Amino acid sequence: MDRGLPDDNTVKTALALAGRAPSVHNAQPWRWRIADRGVHVYVDPGREPPSLDPERRDLVISCGAALHHLSTAFSALGWAPVIRRLPDPDDPNHLAALTLVPHRATSRDVSLSAAIARRRTDRRPYTSLPIPPGYLGLFSERAAALGATVRPAMGHDRERLATAAHAAAERHAGDEAYRFEFATTPERHSGRDGVLRPNTPRTRTWEDDPAGSEPAAPAVGLDHAELLVFGTQADDRLSRLRAGEAISSVLLTAANIGLATCLLTEPLEIAEHRGEIRTSVLNGTAYPQAILRVGWPPTSVEPLPVTPRRPVEELLLSFDAG
Repeated sequence: MDRGLPDDNTVKTALALAGRAPSVHNAQPWRWRIADRGVHVYVDPGREPPSLDPERRDLVISCGAALHHLSTAFSALGWAPVIRRLPDPDDPNHLAALTLVPHRATSRDVSLSAAIARRRTDRRPYTSLPIPPGYLGLFSERAAALGATVRPAMGHDRERLATAAHAAAERHAGDEAYRFEFATTPERHSGRDGVLRPNTPRTRTWEDDPAGSEPAAPAVGLDHAELLVFGTQADDRLSRLRAGEAISSVLLTAANIGLATCLLTEPLEIAEHRGEIRTSVLNGTAYPQAILRVGWPPTSVEPLPVTPRRPVEELLLSFDAG
């Protein structure tokens, strides 16, 4: 990069942290292009089989999470990103362009960036210790700052989410194309990618462990986790990208507090379930984009392993010196 802008080591450090973002099946469907004044983010459409995500919703949400991770990392490293989302109408895979300007890192920047390395997808049952309302309010504030809403599911809403999750799992279990792609996904990518192992857990989650060392997530609504539903005012590509950013912000905030989290999207992969959740849980005021289990992790257990990630060098589209 030009003099006065981040050196290559700083950029690659930020990209490595961005690559720790969660993604559906741990597909890591993002690519980077380094320019002389910033970084461009692209979606890699080849990273998701069509039957698992036919509308490419989860791909864009995943890239939104990586975009926020990247922004957080750069901010902690002393560079504030100015973001243009969907900068090229002729290239739908070009999701964001980041221009970097010098910035004095705040304590929040540093703490959220540090949380990137600590965050895990934790599918274990959570303890009964309640989450203070102030923390839930903080999640809402940070999601709202990025264009999304967060609504805790309570009472009958939890039952509705559980019903939708069960129905989605049953439908997918009976879908031959879905089951085939779900089972063969690990063969399509390198084993170091950490893509989803070929067996269907009770509740399918993001960033599943390929080695099978973690248990499947409890069925939705049957443990002590809070269930948070992320929504956006629209349901277009930009809204899904912003939803991913908001999800990342809440995940890192929760990890910084010490809470465990686990993303769920399977119920939202079916249009009628999305419509039902929009009407019943979000009162028709927002489009649901993801469901998050959050709670206090179990004590006296082994730390969760680090899920593999693709090397930064494999994700670079090119270096642009112009």
